[in-house]
Amino acid sequence: MAFHNAAPLSDEELQKRDDKWHIRVRGMEKSFGDNHVLRGVNLDIERGKVNLILGASGAGKSVMVKHFMLLLHADKGGAWVDGINVFGLKTKELIPFRRKFGMVFQFAALFDSLTVEDNCSFPLREHTKKPKSEIKDIVDDRLEALGLAGTQKKFPGELSGGMRKRVGLARALVLRPEILIYDEPTTGLDPLATYNVDEMIISTAERFNVTSIVISHDMASVFRIAQRVSMLRNGVIIESGLPEDIFHSEDAYVQKFVSTSGVVASGLRANQELGQ
Repeated sequence: MAFHNAAPLSDEELQKRDDKWHIRVRGMEKSFGDNHVLRGVNLDIERGKVNLILGASGAGKSVMVKHFMLLLHADKGGAWVDGINVFGLKTKELIPFRRKFGMVFQFAALFDSLTVEDNCSFPLREHTKKPKSEIKDIVDDRLEALGLAGTQKKFPGELSGGMRKRVGLARALVLRPEILIYDEPTTGLDPLATYNVDEMIISTAERFNVTSIVISHDMASVFRIAQRVSMLRNGVIIESGLPEDIFHSEDAYVQKFVSTSGVVASGLRANQELGQ
């Protein structure tokens, strides 16, 4: 087994940039009224890898990740990104800090009334002072990189579900984020489209050298794309490791989660070619 347990760290260790771990979470707790969603999360996100957060629907995966960008504030504990204590940031520091992140939403969250080009240009127009010509070049480059050349004047309603996902990714990439977060990226897609989205995640990680965080409960995708998997249950991370470690876990809940998915050992992707 090759599990990495998120060990206790000193303040000095948490407050410095770590070459291996991009994000470090310790003791994170979050409640909404009487609903205790996070109960002491300890987690490390590996730099430059595809990190998959696995768990049942409603387990709190999305809630946990929102804390990384300070979209939510923890009741207790902390999260450190490149040694920066997220919960210690001042208001004026939030905008430049959040530009470290790109978000690919579950259903792409595109503006239906805007063309593909305008959807992808929106972050650049809002957050930079780049001239129109440069914005167009950046958008064209990202669209071409994702196999979307020629779609600039189309509207989201003219695109397939898989293409809308890729447009959402292109929009997330225009500001050159260091960390990409995918929220249930294969929900609602047929098997072929799901496979194509998985391949998109892998190729994007390689081409743009980003740290990827994928929120999912899709076991097939786990074994196709993940270089590191962390299982969230009852508000805590119960196991983290390589995909094959999760597959061969001795934890009864993890075993049941894997076995009921129908995924077999032959489904493990040879994705260790990505650098594991």
